[in-house]
Amino acid sequence: MANQTMQHQCSFCKRIINVRDQYDLPIYDPNTGFAICRNCIKEVNHFLEEHDAAQQQDEKQVFAGQLDDILAKNKPHIIKKYLDEYIINQDRAKKILSVAVYNHYKRMKYGYQNDDGTEIEKSNVIMLGPSGCGKTALLSHLSKLLDIPFAVTDASSLTEAGFVGADVEVAVRNLYYAADKDVEKAEHGIIYLDEFDKIARKSGANNSITADPGHEGVQQALLKMLEGSVVEFTSRGQRKHPEAPTIKVDTKNILFIVGGAFVGIDDVIAKRLSKTSSIGFGAEIQGKDDKPKFDELIHKVRPEDLMQYGIIPEIIGRLPVICTLETLDEDALLRILTEPKNAPVKQYEKLLAMDNVDLEFQEDALRAVARKAIERKTGARSLKGIIEDIMLDVMFDIPKSNEPRKVIITKACIEEGAAPEVVKK
Repeated sequence: MANQTMQHQCSFCKRIINVRDQYDLPIYDPNTGFAICRNCIKEVNHFLEEHDAAQQQDEKQVFAGQLDDILAKNKPHIIKKYLDEYIINQDRAKKILSVAVYNHYKRMKYGYQNDDGTEIEKSNVIMLGPSGCGKTALLSHLSKLLDIPFAVTDASSLTEAGFVGADVEVAVRNLYYAADKDVEKAEHGIIYLDEFDKIARKSGANNSITADPGHEGVQQALLKMLEGSVVEFTSRGQRKHPEAPTIKVDTKNILFIVGGAFVGIDDVIAKRLSKTSSIGFGAEIQGKDDKPKFDELIHKVRPEDLMQYGIIPEIIGRLPVICTLETLDEDALLRILTEPKNAPVKQYEKLLAMDNVDLEFQEDALRAVARKAIERKTGARSLKGIIEDIMLDVMFDIPKSNEPRKVIITKACIEEGAAPEVVKK
């Protein structure tokens, strides 16, 4: 073909093309004579781009039109009231998250309706609290309430590019799928990064010989997302390469919430306070063991404490809202066992009721469960596991008979491993 000129007719525009080489006629089937010239390919491509842009604009208008209804249903007091049904205590944390989410909606509405040059910056949130205090539970229930996509990603699984593990883009990819593959919705969603303290750099106060050497690189990569950048990832999660189709999501309007236990942060705070107090900080907040209590310290956390812990300053600057959670005492754990809509005791009551069996937990038994959870230092997360151990034999034996009965769990069942009492109704 390079040595002679051939003529073909474009099947679309019917133009006769003098073909000297393959670039003159990019698409040609010699068996059917079907051909498309370069000009027609450009016009089709231009049409598709315009169509996609118009479709995206229509989706934006639909989403923007829904914001008034979304705002009305998600005012701070409404969000907090919903969280109160599932989460015991942590009132300050619930207020902070409720306001953060409501302002996130308002920021979206302002961005759609105003073009005066004023930009309302994101108020990303960092949550600190001991293991089992309700951080993940708060966000889990919040996600069920929201009308925008919400995705949870374990930050400890993220690694710097080049290390074995997941790239930071996986957090945005999770949100993309939570938005049912709608890029516009994903670009206004919420990402929760759990176990964020696990990516603190080794040079910080949280020095660990097992720390991944790429942790500071992970923070640098996350910084770009927090600030707002276009994140590119493959739909199937494989490594990016030139031939793999990619999806682009702008994180400029995505709200980020990060959380972790930050084990040892109280020591960092105490050390700072002891240096700055000239009259004896200990006299102000000492506990019975002459050591400041965790709950009294955690609410005094400042950005410089997080920096000392191993979070890079640039990241801290992009997390202006600090949300702290207290430890759960015996009374709080007792309420968690019985009061929330999904309380462990209520769950087992309903399970046994399906076998025509009533379940009764004596109060001293519930307190014994709470004390055991405190001893394990796992907070609320271990409550159901403790009850499951006690209920295993009962739930194995109960289905053997359809006779109406009542199961009574006593303090001895929890502390001594005694068998629960089973009586006929």
